[in-house]
Amino acid sequence: MLRMRLRLLCATSILANSSAKRNPLLIGRLTGALIEIDAENAALMVDVGGVGYELEVSANVLAGAPAIGQSITLSTHFVVREDAQLLFGFCDTAERELFRTFVKINGVGPKLALAIISSLDPSTLSLAVQNNEVGVLTNVPGVGKKTAERLMVELKSKVHGLLPTNAQPVINGFSSGTLQSIGRDAQDALVALGYKPAQAQQMITQLQSATQSEEAAQPATPEQLVSMALRHFARGGINS
Repeated sequence: MLRMRLRLLCATSILANSSAKRNPLLIGRLTGALIEIDAENAALMVDVGGVGYELEVSANVLAGAPAIGQSITLSTHFVVREDAQLLFGFCDTAERELFRTFVKINGVGPKLALAIISSLDPSTLSLAVQNNEVGVLTNVPGVGKKTAERLMVELKSKVHGLLPTNAQPVINGFSSGTLQSIGRDAQDALVALGYKPAQAQQMITQLQSATQSEEAAQPATPEQLVSMALRHFARGGINS
């Protein structure tokens, strides 16, 4: 199987057509077989016609990812910089448009935008913007109070129509809000037990990705996730 990073795959066509550097829709959707999950770095590799595409993905995608070898479809956003070409994957076009809204805000790059949409489901974010709840944004890793206040001002004018309070992405039959709520409860429990927030988030994200298969009738509960996490930590998982 041909496995190459996107920057190698697309270099020739991008250099031949400079306008592609300004076109984030060059690769807008991928359907293929999932061949690799890197939960630690929030990344997937998808085989499309024998070519492996590396994507940085949201927590929603990780939580709802199928088993290795199964088919997956992702809405994508392609970023071309002087030093790299990056492909980001999302569970649907609504999540991708929200990501694009964030990256248009001055000072918000793709990494921070991905962290925000991975930490807050659309309904939570919508209510926070409507009620000017800055504290909701400061719960996102990498977002301080000043940044959160600026984001809140920007979002009030930019997210109209993108954040319906009664709509959430659905992956494998489960809403992203449900999966994220379960994940946050499990993370909070681990932090209360003395683990670092970054450790807890990384472990729970990895476990949700591993346990959420297409055959699952229900997602793992917070209690089940905490129990599994403690067993992994006891075996030395994620630098325990």
